[in-house]
Amino acid sequence: MSKKNKKNQNDEAKAAQEEILNEESAGQQAQEQETKETAITPEQKITELETQLEHEKKEYLFLMADFENFRKRTLKEKADLIKNGAESAMRELLPVVDDLERALAAIDKGGDLDSLKEGVNLIYNKFVKYLESQHVTAIDSTGKDFDTDVHEAVTMFPAPDPAMKGKVIDTTIKGYMINDKVLRHAKVVVGS
Repeated sequence: MSKKNKKNQNDEAKAAQEEILNEESAGQQAQEQETKETAITPEQKITELETQLEHEKKEYLFLMADFENFRKRTLKEKADLIKNGAESAMRELLPVVDDLERALAAIDKGGDLDSLKEGVNLIYNKFVKYLESQHVTAIDSTGKDFDTDVHEAVTMFPAPDPAMKGKVIDTTIKGYMINDKVLRHAKVVVGS
């Protein structure tokens, strides 16, 4: 190869390298310009964050207001339930009171004793059915073992039979349960 060809090749290689460098430089400059245009200044970032913080504060205040309204509404509903909770129970008792008033009026008139007894018995049965509908049941005590969970000992009495020791001999006042909870303890006489 001649020197002239070598020199041309070198010139061509240099020209190619310069062209590549120029292209890379132009690409870097364009990239730097693009970065400068899209770069966010610290002031802009602070303003953006403050705006976002204000938005979050408003959302928080709305949420707290909603929660406070919910809490107040729930308390009011609960107070209404407590205040009027017995309303349906009392409404169901009114017919029994009406029947008792009729029975008292019949007693004042001096009606037949057997019919008065039958009428009071009907009222009693009606009332017991109402209690059962409300899940109130009588505690069966007499002859059972004494249980402090459902019984209250009024007195101790000598057991007529050794098998009756620690058992309920007599029930002076009947006890009642509502669902599985004691409504009133049975007052009993316990054998000793």
